[in-house]
Amino acid sequence: MANPAVSDLLGRSNRLGADPRTTNYAGGNTSAKATETDPVTNEPTELVWVKGSGGDLGTLKESGLAVLRLDRLRALAGVYPGVEREDEMVAAFDYCLHGRGGAAPSIDTAMHGLVDAPHVDHLHPDAGIALATAADGPALTKEIFGDRVLWVPWRRPGFQLGLDIAAVQRANPQAIGVILGGHGITAWGATSEECEARSLEIINTAAAYLAEHGRAEPFGALVHEPLAEDVRRERAAALFPIVRGLASTDRAQVGHYTDSPVVLDYVARARMPELAALGTSCPDHFLRTKVKPLVLDTAPDAPLEEVEARLKELHAAYRDDYRGYYERHATPESPAMRGADPAIVLIPGVGMFSFGANKQTARVAGEFYVNAINVMHGAEAVSTYAPIDESEKFRIEYWALEEAKLQRMPKPKPLATRIALVTGGGSGIGRAIALRLAAEGAVVVVADRNLAGATEVAAEVGGPDAAVAVEADVTSEEAVAAAVRDAVLAFGGIDLVVNNAGLSISKPLLETTEGDWDLQHDVMAKGSFLVSKATAKVLIAQGMGGDIVYISSKNSLFAGPNNVAYGAAKADQAHQVRLLAAELGAYGIKVNGVNPDGVVRGSGIFAGGWGAQRAAVYGVPEEKLGEFYAQRTLLKREVLPEHVANAVFVLTGGELSHTTGLHVPVDAGVAAAFLR
Repeated sequence: MANPAVSDLLGRSNRLGADPRTTNYAGGNTSAKATETDPVTNEPTELVWVKGSGGDLGTLKESGLAVLRLDRLRALAGVYPGVEREDEMVAAFDYCLHGRGGAAPSIDTAMHGLVDAPHVDHLHPDAGIALATAADGPALTKEIFGDRVLWVPWRRPGFQLGLDIAAVQRANPQAIGVILGGHGITAWGATSEECEARSLEIINTAAAYLAEHGRAEPFGALVHEPLAEDVRRERAAALFPIVRGLASTDRAQVGHYTDSPVVLDYVARARMPELAALGTSCPDHFLRTKVKPLVLDTAPDAPLEEVEARLKELHAAYRDDYRGYYERHATPESPAMRGADPAIVLIPGVGMFSFGANKQTARVAGEFYVNAINVMHGAEAVSTYAPIDESEKFRIEYWALEEAKLQRMPKPKPLATRIALVTGGGSGIGRAIALRLAAEGAVVVVADRNLAGATEVAAEVGGPDAAVAVEADVTSEEAVAAAVRDAVLAFGGIDLVVNNAGLSISKPLLETTEGDWDLQHDVMAKGSFLVSKATAKVLIAQGMGGDIVYISSKNSLFAGPNNVAYGAAKADQAHQVRLLAAELGAYGIKVNGVNPDGVVRGSGIFAGGWGAQRAAVYGVPEEKLGEFYAQRTLLKREVLPEHVANAVFVLTGGELSHTTGLHVPVDAGVAAAFLR
């Protein structure tokens, strides 16, 4: 049973973390101190529970808390070697853990242990950071709070900052908290309720002051009206693959697009380039957004060719500038430069593109930059925005502790950072492919004419940071273009395309109508052509290579009875593989196919009537059709949707990097369908 102090701490943390005005995702930390019986000595022992490294307040559970003995943590003050050897203190926290200790202690653990109060909150609210980054922050803090909230000058997070805050608290018993220069706020209380109330008092008081005393339009005059919404989103979809390709120069990234009113107003203002160049201040912000964003300086309606050329120029300059930043501040002990591409790209009239190793990281980077915009707005409204020095940013970005955290991250899955579009993904083979690609690390766009089915599969994959559903009738060029646009806006581009949408009608030649022929060719031959054409445009714009996979059929080779329209459409698809492999190889795009035998169980095609038709052709009960197909194979095995998905992964997972124009049979061995 959890200690009541822990239950109170978790409730407080979840409430504070749920409000974006209070703190941001994975930002800040909270703690509680209480006494428990030491199971070894049977004596009462003071403990501190504090949010562990990498956790999120809004979703914090007991397993996310580090648990330390308070006497040992405070005893570290006697062996603290000074700021020059600050990093050694984090390793020392391990010697203070109680039992298994729970989560890994964060760099802010000292702050929570050294402040002499049962409950402590350290948060990153926009209003608080606005004061913390104002040029005259100390004077504003005194004006707003008197001696109830004190100013602590900027210091890199760590043991010395904890000592600084504890000293302020001891010297000012009337104080409820502090503003941390360039950083955020810290508050404390005798009870969890008091601590939470004091945190909210500081935040709300700061926000009210900014609203009452702030001047209008601190970002300057409006110089770029946002494009109309429909035009803006078309423009964003056209630019996003180009921007993503540039932002993936060092390593592939997933993207997120934001055109919220806050962002559109910021990028429209005269002072945006000047303020953006100053970068963010709070460590949690710039660790995710990099030292500053890339800002496009063309008109919102400039020709796309002009914009693309300018983006490439600005990207090259950004990389040179970042390399200079690294070289100015790096020491022989600094980690190697991690990459010189921007994490945030601002485009007037269009919005913001943010990037990360996965969708959540990209989305959170964008959210943090919105926080930074709010901070700049508040600071400029009452003072002058003055973030911490570039050298301090470098010290944190290339902190040995940050490098160690990155090194502890698990190895990426084979398809990490890859964006997959699967047509016919709402059921059967498409569903199995979507699930397999997602399991291997891809984010997935589940495209299907049946949007409800696609939505169910996207939810099964894991929700909007892992998969989205789009409605797509592949026989319509306009519908395909809309689906591709939605895919690009969701994740930044496309890397892996699976042409899986299909249907089948089994009739003898003399009973096959023109409508039967046209329908099957429209969905499979024409549909694959339209999807490949629309997605190839994105793949080429990105310049990152990619994969197109056709789910064809053994019927593209095997001449079975009562199957002329289906077999001919599949043969068309099979030859498209060869034709596109020859054409797109120059762009690093591989095109391959998978030839399944009849997939009966779990197949939307067979459930839609094809199974009954084929069973009648072969004179077997429909429920025995899978067994019948299996017995005519060399391996005597039934083919399932998961087996087709396995082949798609093998073709795209990286091991077959030099294979294109290939058809992989997934038919358990049908000799008549052997490739020749």
